[in-house]
Amino acid sequence: MEEDILYEAANLKDIIHDPSVARLVINKDKVVASNLVEGIEVLPEEIKDGIKVKLIVKEGAILEKPVHLCFGVTSETAVQNIIIDADIENNASVSLIAHCVFPVAKDVLHNMNAKIHVGENAHYSYFERHIHSESGGVKVIPKTRVILEKGARFKTEFELIKGRVGLIDIDIETICAADSIMEMTARINGTGEDVIIIKETGFLEGENSKGVLTSRVALRNNAKAEIFNKIIATGAHSRGHVDCKEIVQDSASASATPIVEVKNSTAHVTHEASIGSVDSKQLETLLSRGLAQDEAVELIIQGLLS
Repeated sequence: MEEDILYEAANLKDIIHDPSVARLVINKDKVVASNLVEGIEVLPEEIKDGIKVKLIVKEGAILEKPVHLCFGVTSETAVQNIIIDADIENNASVSLIAHCVFPVAKDVLHNMNAKIHVGENAHYSYFERHIHSESGGVKVIPKTRVILEKGARFKTEFELIKGRVGLIDIDIETICAADSIMEMTARINGTGEDVIIIKETGFLEGENSKGVLTSRVALRNNAKAEIFNKIIATGAHSRGHVDCKEIVQDSASASATPIVEVKNSTAHVTHEASIGSVDSKQLETLLSRGLAQDEAVELIIQGLLS
């Protein structure tokens, strides 16, 4: 079954038959499995080369178990378009775990366009893990726009540490109202001829709003990365931080552009960025403990991405 192939690749077979777990499994442009629980509505619609999904978490609903989404392609070539419209209503709380799985891809284009609205005092957590083939034949282009109402909390993590990246071009913007909090994190391991582009922007518009943008990228062989992280603080007493770290090995190349704009005298935003090879002191310590150099470098990189 297509569901089994995708879940086996993502190591998630234990939840396939759990009736207490909400889930939606999509292979290319078909819904191959779904399950709902009280408090959430998921309304999929098949479109050309993809799926449109309306996701609603009802006002005051607290979902104790994560909702599982699986977007994948089990063929070697395909175009997959995913459109998501998510509304997390006031005082609701939900955690989503999304696996994007392309186990045999040679020429796959995965487009995602998401609009997310998080209501007053609502919490929305989204963890997205990508599992790619070793061929580098995947292009991933996600674009996300997020609106946080007063007191809302939004946390998103993007992780691609298994399989070749291919091309990934992340573009995400979050607008923060008063007392809201955003946390956006990306962890990507690039090798071969991989190309990684990350554009994250946070608008701290509300009083006492807070935001952190974090990027962790490791590059080897001829991989390339361009990181653009930006926080604009206009809200009174808003606070923000941009943190980008990249490890570069072999003939890889990287650039990091942290941008901070403060337009209110009571706001405060900081940034830090570092690009370079593995830390020499860490490397020396691991070598002194008997690890080979390649093993030590791998351990340092995995520590960066953990």
